[in-house]
Amino acid sequence: MKKLLLLILGFILGALAMYFYCQSNDGSLEGMEPATPKGIIKPAEITALTQAYNSRYDSINATVFKDVKGGDNRSSWYSLKDVRNYLTIAENQASDLGFTMDGVRLYLGAQPMSGNVPGYTTLLFVPTGTPMTSEGKMFNFALQTGGGTPDIPGGFGLDHGTQGMPPGINYPQ
Repeated sequence: MKKLLLLILGFILGALAMYFYCQSNDGSLEGMEPATPKGIIKPAEITALTQAYNSRYDSINATVFKDVKGGDNRSSWYSLKDVRNYLTIAENQASDLGFTMDGVRLYLGAQPMSGNVPGYTTLLFVPTGTPMTSEGKMFNFALQTGGGTPDIPGGFGLDHGTQGMPPGINYPQ
């Protein structure tokens, strides 16, 4: 009986040590590959999805961009450095605003018109998250909702990616 209690106590202490170790390392273990996120798709699927968008793109070009050489923008490019820096800034700002950032939502937008030329389509990154609560819990077993969290009010977004070359070219570039 005494050995069983020591074994259980050892498991509990080991679990607590692992929990606090992972928390101090942003939840990742050194030397381990990152978990594959859901939603990873292969190039053939990217091609199918971008081709399925062709009819919408053609409608936009036939109406809004009918007199603009090259048509509307089909893609936005952001450097890894800019995206990583944005995520760090957004997480810090979310914390300052009293939120726990859990993701980003991408919105389609359009740049303002320049004279008689309509603005190109763009993608906007907006932080999402939940309000921080102080309930005195030692462990946070809350599940991420996978996209159901709201935008963080007052959170900065990211825009001004580089357009496709030329703007109307489809995948792959």
